[in-house]
Formats: sequence, C-alpha cells, structure tokens
Amino acid sequence: MRQFKYVEEATMLKWLVPGIAVLFASTAAHADGGMPGGDSPQTCAIPAATVNAVQSTLAQVVQLGNGGLFSPNLMWSAVVDRTGRLCSVIKTGDAWPGSRAIAIAKASTANDFSNDQLALSTVNLYAPTQPGGSLYGLNNSNPFNPFFLPQNLGVGFVPGGIITFGGGVALYSGGQVIGGLGVSGDTSCADHAIAYRMRKLAGLDGIPAGAGLNGTDNIVYLSPGEPPNTGFKHPHCGASDITP
Repeated sequence: MRQFKYVEEATMLKWLVPGIAVLFASTAAHADGGMPGGDSPQTCAIPAATVNAVQSTLAQVVQLGNGGLFSPNLMWSAVVDRTGRLCSVIKTGDAWPGSRAIAIAKASTANDFSNDQLALSTVNLYAPTQPGGSLYGLNNSNPFNPFFLPQNLGVGFVPGGIITFGGGVALYSGGQVIGGLGVSGDTSCADHAIAYRMRKLAGLDGIPAGAGLNGTDNIVYLSPGEPPNTGFKHPHCGASDITP
C-alpha cells in the first residue's frame, strides 16, 4: 500500500512540476513588466521634452486654488500619445491610489474622442453619456486593462479606459491632437480645472473647436433643475467649484 502511494505521488509530481515551472516562468515575465501575449513596451510618440513640459506644471497648478476637497490638491497625472500609449504617470502628495488608473483612463478618453476638428474633454462627455443622452452606452466601450492596475506597470503600453467626468483634456500641437492628459485625485470639477490649467501652461491648448464654454472644451455647469443629459454639460461638485 505504501509502495502504491509512493508511485501515485511520484506520478502526480511528474505531471505537476512542468505546470509549476510554466507558472513561475509566466509570473517572472509579468513581474518584469512584460504583457501577456509577449508585447513589450514601446517608445512614446510625444517627445520627452513635451511630456516633461506638461508634467512639470502639476506641482504649480495644484497650488492655484482649483476648488475640491484638498488644498493643495493631491493628484495623479497621466499623459498618453495619439496611439493611447502611456508616456508618463506621476503624482503629488498622498494621492488616492485608485486615482492612478482613473487618470490614465481620462487621458485615454480625451485623446480617443478628440480630433483635429473638435476637442472633447472628459467633462464635456458627462451629459451625453447619461440615460437618454446621445452617447449613452459609451462608458461600456474601451475598458481599462486590469493588468495595468499595479502602480509600477503601464508606461510604454496602451492601458485604455474610459471616464466621462471631468479631468481629461486632449493635447494639441500645430493644430493636431498629439495625445491626452488626465488627472485624478479630487472632485471631478477640481480635476478638470487642474488638467485645463496644466495644458494651458504647457502651451498645448490650441484646440480647433469645442463643445464646451464659448466654443472651447471647458466646463459648462448644469443649472438647477436641468436634466443631467443636457447638451455637453457637467454637474456641480461643491461650493468651491471654479471655471478655469
């Protein structure tokens, strides 16, 4: 009986060990930053100097009085190129860990739904994606790849994601979209103010036209009693809201 048990266990090990080796190999590849399927990180199409010009404004802008819950604001900031590839993600202070993925998704959304004729910030997409709105259901497209939820993964890849409240703006250079900027860490109204101001300071705000305030992609607040799917508007977040 003991001999049979030994043979059975040896046979099980014979089958299990190769599987364990594959598991370890797969884990090692993922820890190295690789993607399932063998993809590897690619270089961002936006020049590094331009990405740095955008990200370097964050520390200044969070001090400017953007409304929201925190002063200075605690933010994640992400930049993607026109293909949706993540170029950079940074943060200030003790920003909410969950806001990292949201910032990336906002950058992706603004880039994905803007073009050389019309800029749509994520703040503009709130109302039309509500029930009865012209873009209802858009939130179910382009899901964020959960592989990139860990905070050390994503740069050089296309995480995707879609967010339809404030905090994401498209980046323009020479009249063309070159990517998107997304920030997260406070109310969506404060997030929008920060992204909008960062883009302006970086000189990448030359949009052709917009669905927001005065033909821009700035925020237009819903008036009291207005249906939430009105135009390209966005609800107020609190008494400290601003229009940047």
